[in-house]
Amino acid sequence: MEERLSLRAGLRFAGVPAGGVHGLSLWRSVRNLVKLVQGWRTAYRLGRQERPAAVFATGGYASVPVALAAWTLHVPILLYLPDIEPGLAVRFIACLATRIGVTVEDSRAYFPSHKVVVTGYPVRAAFRGIDRSDARASLELDSCEPVLVVLGGSRGARSINEALSAVLEQILELTQVVHVSGELDWPWVSERREALPETLRDRYRAFPYLHQVGLALAAADLAVCRAGASTLGELPFFGLPAVLVPYPHAWRYQRVNAEWLTRQGAAIQLDDERLLEDLLPTVRRLLRDRATLMEMSERMQTLACPEAASRLADELLKLAQ
Repeated sequence: MEERLSLRAGLRFAGVPAGGVHGLSLWRSVRNLVKLVQGWRTAYRLGRQERPAAVFATGGYASVPVALAAWTLHVPILLYLPDIEPGLAVRFIACLATRIGVTVEDSRAYFPSHKVVVTGYPVRAAFRGIDRSDARASLELDSCEPVLVVLGGSRGARSINEALSAVLEQILELTQVVHVSGELDWPWVSERREALPETLRDRYRAFPYLHQVGLALAAADLAVCRAGASTLGELPFFGLPAVLVPYPHAWRYQRVNAEWLTRQGAAIQLDDERLLEDLLPTVRRLLRDRATLMEMSERMQTLACPEAASRLADELLKLAQ
């Protein structure tokens, strides 16, 4: 997926072998260690060829061989932690990094203080200047009716898609819905849409993947989504209150992110295993309580850091110079 998106953006893409080693069987861990060594060799050769002035890493096991190669070549590293809490890869790369950018102040506690700068979470430039009424018009939504956006992520979130499908008619009686299902579930999601009565089908916009996801976020009154790192930047940018459903198999990252946004009063957290029971009453309660929804929106807006990308770019250029 990263290669496809890079090519769409007109960026050259070079793949580097990598694999995770945490929480796997001994055989898979050994196999992935071999891939990490292969990745280091690939990245080292690429570094010798390109002679980078600095390297930007965002964590995850795919960044480990690149960071190791940069460190071996004495290239300064800017590490960025998008989530609240770092995982093993980020903690390892932090030992090699010259500078560490973090999304929120709370993340300072995990790293040496002299390396850390709080930048906020960078959002894409295309989000700027999206008008709410124009976004609704682009998605052919009624400007006077509420809008719920349901995001299954780039590859989909099966439990969220299934929970929405189970109560879709009831939800559509309450609100218009923009649903980004992910490509894996799209075949049956599209069939579910076609089976709706025409009056409800007109209130349901479903997509396997939405490159202009900013339109959906700008148009919405409420979001239902996972709690990946992007929720720390994109939801605040649009001041969009959310019902967050952390992915239960993503270690602790998403739960920590969701708990942080919930403590700020900007979101409500639901457990994945209770989503079928809790989704409809939660959405109904929030859409009917406009005062609470407005307060959540205002609290979400206070968390926005619209200059985050510029701050990270400034730090990277300082290292490169």
